[in-house]
Amino acid sequence: MTADKTAIARQFIEMIPHTRALNMAVTEIGDGLAQIQMPYDARFVGDPETGVIHGGAVSALMDTCGGAAVMSHPKSPAGTATINLRIDYMRPATPGQTIVARAECYHITRSVAFVRATACDDDAAHPLATATGAFTVEGA
Repeated sequence: MTADKTAIARQFIEMIPHTRALNMAVTEIGDGLAQIQMPYDARFVGDPETGVIHGGAVSALMDTCGGAAVMSHPKSPAGTATINLRIDYMRPATPGQTIVARAECYHITRSVAFVRATACDDDAAHPLATATGAFTVEGA
């Protein structure tokens, strides 16, 4: 992936209002791969008794990371939008820990890109969630 395409994809992801509101940060991007982290924030707790982050915040993180993976794919000409995203939640995130999503755009056609993603906290051997999705390939 060219440095220009990397910079454009990173800048686009970091300018989305919800990514800023959730304090997401792109930590890796290029050639159909993306990694985005979201630090723990008490504002996004879904269960005040346990301090666990709401699944909606995890979903937004995985969706954004999937889109970044598509945008960074060498065969992706422009932007993208989510067509569908299936998320399987396996366990709650550990309160206080940063959540990291990693996505791979593993197949792309003229109009659809296919993505796999995983979200983890400090226990990377036991993911919080996995996802598969389809995204538009805009500008094709």
